[in-house]
Amino acid sequence: MSAQGSTEGIVVAIDGPSGSGKSSTSKGVAKARDLRYLDTGACTGH
Repeated sequence: MSAQGSTEGIVVAIDGPSGSGKSSTSKGVAKARDLRYLDTGACTGH
């Protein structure tokens, strides 16, 4: 990416109730913007 379109330092957090589509939305955004995706709920066991 160019410096103008750099994604360095971007962190996106999505919060909401279970079953509201957070994972689907965040995976789609990460793919569309070529960002890494990390499911922190899976990391903490929640």
